[in-house]
Amino acid sequence: MPSLRSAVVSVCGLAVLAAQDSAPVFAGGERGISRYGSKEQVTSVTQFSDVQPTDWAYQALSNLIERYGCVAGYPNGTYRGSRAMTRYEAAALLNACLDRITEVTDELKRLMKEFEKELAVLRGRVDGLEARVGELEATQFSTTTKLSGLATYVIGANSFTGSAVNTGANTARRNSTYSPTFALPNATTFNYDVQLTFDTSFTGKDLLRTNVRAGNFQGSVFGGTPHALALSELEIAFQEDAGPDLVDINKIFYRFPLGQFTFTLGGRVGQEDMLALWPSVYPADTILNVMTVNGAPGAYSKNLGAGAGAWWQTGGLSVSANYVASNGESGNPSVPEPQGGGGIGNQFSGATGTVQVAYQKEQWGLAAIWNYVQPDSQFVPGTTPFVHGAIDHNPSAKTNAIGLSAYWQPLQSGWWPSLSLGWGLNSTTYSVAQPVGSLSTSQSWMAGLEWWDVFRKGNDFGFAVAQPVFATALTGGVTPNDGNYVWEWWYKFQVTDNITVTPALIYLSRPLGQQTPAGESFRQFGGLVKTSFRF
Repeated sequence: MPSLRSAVVSVCGLAVLAAQDSAPVFAGGERGISRYGSKEQVTSVTQFSDVQPTDWAYQALSNLIERYGCVAGYPNGTYRGSRAMTRYEAAALLNACLDRITEVTDELKRLMKEFEKELAVLRGRVDGLEARVGELEATQFSTTTKLSGLATYVIGANSFTGSAVNTGANTARRNSTYSPTFALPNATTFNYDVQLTFDTSFTGKDLLRTNVRAGNFQGSVFGGTPHALALSELEIAFQEDAGPDLVDINKIFYRFPLGQFTFTLGGRVGQEDMLALWPSVYPADTILNVMTVNGAPGAYSKNLGAGAGAWWQTGGLSVSANYVASNGESGNPSVPEPQGGGGIGNQFSGATGTVQVAYQKEQWGLAAIWNYVQPDSQFVPGTTPFVHGAIDHNPSAKTNAIGLSAYWQPLQSGWWPSLSLGWGLNSTTYSVAQPVGSLSTSQSWMAGLEWWDVFRKGNDFGFAVAQPVFATALTGGVTPNDGNYVWEWWYKFQVTDNITVTPALIYLSRPLGQQTPAGESFRQFGGLVKTSFRF
């Protein structure tokens, strides 16, 4: 049996019994009523010496006393919760509580009348909010477009050292494949890159992305030109081929789910836009472009053009497949770029075909990728002859590239950095005979570390080292004279939620690769400050 009378349930229940039972049966008769009438009103449940917090009705009794003040005790300071209650006692207790509730109700009515105008204003505002919420709910899956922007300023300069610089024979200049009059770009430059991204949804689950971009990096060494210095191209460097300061539709594609699959297609879509997992946590807001491709530039070529792809994902496992033709907009397949030619599915398409299998958990992820690379694909950074294309403008060359990537990141900022690793292997074959010494096999690797909240919350520090694509085997048994190391160090200041300033240093041990004359050296060291505005 409970040790206390329920202050709510028992009172209401006894009142109902009193109303239903016609016989005035109660324990104690008039003496019981007088005992109840002699009880003293209390203001706190703690005044009862025989009521403990562990009693089952303790909270209910406390609420009745503190809210309504309609519970009395015996003169000796006890409540006697286990004693039987007569129906007259129940009626008296219920009446006392109802009187207090009536008083409270009258007070509420008086306050409501006094603040009638204010309540009317609040009611109107609530009605207005309900109407707006209803409108949003009614249109939540209708066409909506979100605009985001990124404007980046870069000021920086480079210096070049080594025996091949400004020698009597001027070997570093004469050995440029792309320009015999190549002059070292020592000047300090100030460049910009602006991107506007429109994300549109028609169902709430799909995405139509349009990226508009403009920049003026073509004349800067940070833009990867002349092509012989492509390794120093920045990740944000952009310029339309027709010239600087021209607005270009950089990307436009549509993505939608269908069952367990997600499909993407577009007239200008990147290979990276159609992968379920990008297996690196080294930041996309990094410095050098070559550090963004997971140590496998041949496999993660970021080819850009007409394409389509799909991925399947369940739990942490994902499988992605896509095709991108960098020359897919052209209708003349008879001659290679840059004179013309292209289209989809021919030898001049500049196409890549990619399959990736990946798995990720909260703190780590890994991926294996295979990529079939045609000449003239958009981005395969490395030293000659693997520069900005599998084998530039050589339609007989075909490359099979594989890559392995993995990352780990701590759950919180501290002494441990995030770690991103990648390795790539590329095998190039030809449909027609090539001169002895043509590229056969090449490799690449990369390691990147990043610390969060360094010295101040929001400020990050990181560095990476890589060997971009370098020849490891040439046809005819010729020994490769390639190989290079690329470093970058940076520290990002989070000035505001939307503005960051990132000073950085870069070092390239051999940016010309095999173009560097035998027995001579050629090095590049650069510094820059990148300021990003996000809106």
